[in-house]
Amino acid sequence: MTTPRFEMRGVRKAFGATTALDGVDLAVRGGEVCALVGQNGAGKSTLMAMLAGALRPDAGVMRLDGAEYAPRDPLAARRAGVAMIYQELSLAPHLSVMENIVLGVEPVRGGAAAPFALVQRERMHATAAAALAELGHRDIAPERPVGELTPAAQQLVEIARALAIGCRVLVLDEPTSSLGHADVHALFALIARLKAQGIAIVYISHFIEEVKAVSDRVVVLRDGKNAGGGMTADMPAEAIVGLMVGRTLGELYPHGVRAAGEPVLELDGLVPGAATLTLRRGEILGIAGLLGAGRTRLLRAIFGLEPVRNGRVSVGAYSGPSGPHDRWRQGMGMLSEDRAGEGLAMGLSVADNMTLTRLEPFGPAFTVWPARQDRAAARWIDRLGIRCSHPRQPIGQLSGGNQQKVAVGRLLHHDVDVLVLDEPTRGIDVASKAQIYQLIDELVSGGEKAVLLVSSYLPELLGVCDRIAVMSRGRLGPARPVEAWTEHSLLMEASGARAS
Repeated sequence: MTTPRFEMRGVRKAFGATTALDGVDLAVRGGEVCALVGQNGAGKSTLMAMLAGALRPDAGVMRLDGAEYAPRDPLAARRAGVAMIYQELSLAPHLSVMENIVLGVEPVRGGAAAPFALVQRERMHATAAAALAELGHRDIAPERPVGELTPAAQQLVEIARALAIGCRVLVLDEPTSSLGHADVHALFALIARLKAQGIAIVYISHFIEEVKAVSDRVVVLRDGKNAGGGMTADMPAEAIVGLMVGRTLGELYPHGVRAAGEPVLELDGLVPGAATLTLRRGEILGIAGLLGAGRTRLLRAIFGLEPVRNGRVSVGAYSGPSGPHDRWRQGMGMLSEDRAGEGLAMGLSVADNMTLTRLEPFGPAFTVWPARQDRAAARWIDRLGIRCSHPRQPIGQLSGGNQQKVAVGRLLHHDVDVLVLDEPTRGIDVASKAQIYQLIDELVSGGEKAVLLVSSYLPELLGVCDRIAVMSRGRLGPARPVEAWTEHSLLMEASGARAS
């Protein structure tokens, strides 16, 4: 097809004095996968929210298969054949698979306008089963509660919901952020099948290697404008990153002079995890493993969020069971992988979230002077390059990547000695990742801090860590120097095999 399945021309959108989009153009043909990339705050989510009917443009035009397109809400967009799968899945976990698939467009007797319309559960089941079969997943039972499914299966339910009423355009926003390696490959195969059916696909990702693997064309946004793009096969990864940041990105994984010092964290036969390790000042120790291997559970037990069934945890001079409040006082801070659920207080401001674990500097006794709090937060906002209008802006208004940087800033404000980081760069763009890596390197290269890092992104572990241990089937293996590992050997160890 030469005619675009959808096109957006001269699209503009402002929120008060902030211009989010300034004359953006985007067009995607049926049967094409277009990667939409850019730093956090570049305008990707705003642009796609207008396509999906969640926002209305201030200016510009949108067309769908050549006809004017102006959905009044997401349901109207969905009925027009435009579906968006968000990074944070929008499912009702207490409802069944089939109820989620037909949510908002339930088949009823007498029509939707009838005063006492009854839902036709047989048709609901048939619609859901047909959509799942189209995806090649008859194994997902339409009657099963969605909350019982794995993240990968929940994502399939979202896509099935899009197909159930006829999908012409599918937007995937960071679709692999919660998936393991096998599920990522399965998703790529599914995208290829949907592409072959003529669906126009927009793929949003911060992982350039994914963009190279799955897309036909790349469009780059920077500061709310088109920064460039081209056919994926003709664009080296360095060129894509250069368009995203507006400059040549330096060394992604800095590695200063590090010298391991005294132990600051010791695990001795810790259960869960069957973990024994020693973390020293001046080093980064990484933990690799597949999803479900128990890495997060181990970190939560170390930080006091889950009970220690056996073994011992020592933080500096402190030994024995402790709760999170005690861990903060002992000099340990944790960054949760669940940013929205437990990592941040979404109803509070940037300043509140960044400083809430240490409020003592901001006033006498139990008082807090907001001006002092704002000045402290502003320091880290500037240091981490957080894009917000002011420290009092509600954190829920920030992009996911900027929210993550606020969570990192809390650990820095608290000035902890041991940083326990669970997927710290999930949802963060390439330039922001480089900032985080640089900051972590500076902290440990000074010899005062230590980092325990869990990551599913193997190049990240190999790039920033001094030693890596692998968790497989709930057991943590010995930590070995990073030079002893490759991506292949890490995957073999994580899967329970052994590299030859």
